[in-house]
Amino acid sequence: MKRGKKYIEAAKLVEKTKAYDPEEAVDLVKKTAIAKFDETVEVHIRTNLDGRHADQQIRGAVVLPHGTGKTVRVLVFAKGTKIDEAQAAGADYVGGDELIPRIQNDGWLDFDVVVATPDMMGVVGRLGRVLGPKGLMPNPKAGTVTMDVATAIQEIKAGKIEYRLDRNNIIHVPIGKTSFTAEQLNDNLNTLMTTIVRVKPATAKGQYLKSVTIASTMGPGIRVNPSKYGA
Repeated sequence: MKRGKKYIEAAKLVEKTKAYDPEEAVDLVKKTAIAKFDETVEVHIRTNLDGRHADQQIRGAVVLPHGTGKTVRVLVFAKGTKIDEAQAAGADYVGGDELIPRIQNDGWLDFDVVVATPDMMGVVGRLGRVLGPKGLMPNPKAGTVTMDVATAIQEIKAGKIEYRLDRNNIIHVPIGKTSFTAEQLNDNLNTLMTTIVRVKPATAKGQYLKSVTIASTMGPGIRVNPSKYGA
């Protein structure tokens, strides 16, 4: 891939083979952000797990203390009094069966997170082929299948993010924007990493975290030493 001059100059600030302390890595992410827009800062965690086995699959959610800097649009599938609860809690869209053709046939996907009450999962299940590949299916482990829709919405709006293994057993999550202070990014990174280490499966063998890389949207990857987190 051909890189621009700005990227090449930014990449010179990073030692490719070095695993930086988290604080150093965060400082470098801010220095190597080259775009004119407010870039997202992402963490990529390569694990030694095999997600094909249920006992080595990890999935959950964590509330970042400073949020992600992104406005999250929440769709809630609910009925009865739960519709009023969801609306009062700040849901962007609330509905039931009537939303199925809009999503299935019209391709409407103007939302970032889907929350559903358990009694609506039969309805939501019909959207599995659409929502599943996009990582939008509600899941109890992520706290998005719940009767307490108000709390779920409030946490999501406050900065709750979901983590899960992809097909290559890597976790990709945003932890903020390059406009965040270094302290805010460090707090978010620490909260994320502490959680990932805590949910390590008992069946995990060898080195749990093979590598941790932090990068802005357009910037170079910076390796982080995970030993601070006991990994």
